[in-house]
Amino acid sequence: MTLKALGALIAATGVLVASLPAGAQGPIRIGASLSLTGTYAKLGNYMHEGYKLCAKELNARGGLLGRKVEFVVYDDQSMPATGVRLYEKLITEDKVEAVMGPYSSPITEAVVNVTEKYKKVAVSPLAATTSIFKRPPDKKRYYIFMIISPAEVYLEGLIDMAAKRGLKTVAILNEDTLFAKAAANGAAEIARKKGLQVVFQEGYPKGNQDFSAILTKIRAANPDVVAGSTYFDDAVAITRQMKELNLNPKMYGLTVGGDLPEFYTLLKQNAEYIYGATQWEKALPYPGNKEFNEAYTKEFGREPVYHSAAGYAGCQVYVEAVKRAGTLDADKVRDVLLKLEMKTAFGDYRVDQDGFQIAHKMVMTQWQDGKKVIVWPDELATGKPRYPMPAWNQR
Repeated sequence: MTLKALGALIAATGVLVASLPAGAQGPIRIGASLSLTGTYAKLGNYMHEGYKLCAKELNARGGLLGRKVEFVVYDDQSMPATGVRLYEKLITEDKVEAVMGPYSSPITEAVVNVTEKYKKVAVSPLAATTSIFKRPPDKKRYYIFMIISPAEVYLEGLIDMAAKRGLKTVAILNEDTLFAKAAANGAAEIARKKGLQVVFQEGYPKGNQDFSAILTKIRAANPDVVAGSTYFDDAVAITRQMKELNLNPKMYGLTVGGDLPEFYTLLKQNAEYIYGATQWEKALPYPGNKEFNEAYTKEFGREPVYHSAAGYAGCQVYVEAVKRAGTLDADKVRDVLLKLEMKTAFGDYRVDQDGFQIAHKMVMTQWQDGKKVIVWPDELATGKPRYPMPAWNQR
């Protein structure tokens, strides 16, 4: 697809235009590419809705620095190379005054080279991989800021609950991309520290939908726990094929996908007992969380997921930094973001000198009678885990 054709997608994907009259300088145009089609489309669209709601509420309160705000959003089709071209276009051709991050670690890792080159602050709500932020001094990145907890701890809750129940072995499978590999390696490290043996660890190509070979290997290893470092489509396919192959671990958990409402809609009873890692839930006692959930549900006709909440909160964090800086100047906004401590509907924001999130907490949910129940950590739990997972033919 040519850049000219991609540019036409603005009409379809939504330039978020406020209803307030423009100030003398016109609107502040904030650019982003998002995965509105392709492998990560479901999650990218949720993130887009978080950006939309943030902009709508901001403009209803008078805008930012006395000006309304427009989000200029292109579809990167879930492809890192397309994201790179689009951020170049946004900055050099569209002349946006600010940018926000795309969806996913693989695309963020690619586009951050563009935002750093042009010294654009890039608050990145859904980039979780540590290596994007933590780099050698000669390759340090100065303008990217993290909102969510790192990939390496996504499956910590699953492993911790397994260890506390005396389980001994874990099998790990992951999409062979940046975030998923980091989450899988993090789970393996946590498992070893907690005394569990990693009896299987293997990746699969992005977009893969046939997991019979890898699941047959896992069944032969007979693990107590199966941990999947996934996105949505592969999470659903893996679960279906686990049932077909009669792979019956005592615990089974996923990174991305297992927490989404559509996961249960598609799998129904087969989603029961499955654990999902999530960065946010509506039941968490964060300031403004109830109001965010109500506003989002009214706007989009369904409740938000953590990808929506992260996009919303990332936008709020950037806006707060601009307000405190009193300018869009990237270096001044960067200085504020490095020192900012903020509580949002998504949780706490605080970063170290690399822009790496150090305050946000993850939770682990489990599907119980068609509802998500927070089961880890104990201090945030709304219920107890149902354990062990029964065989597929006993549900």
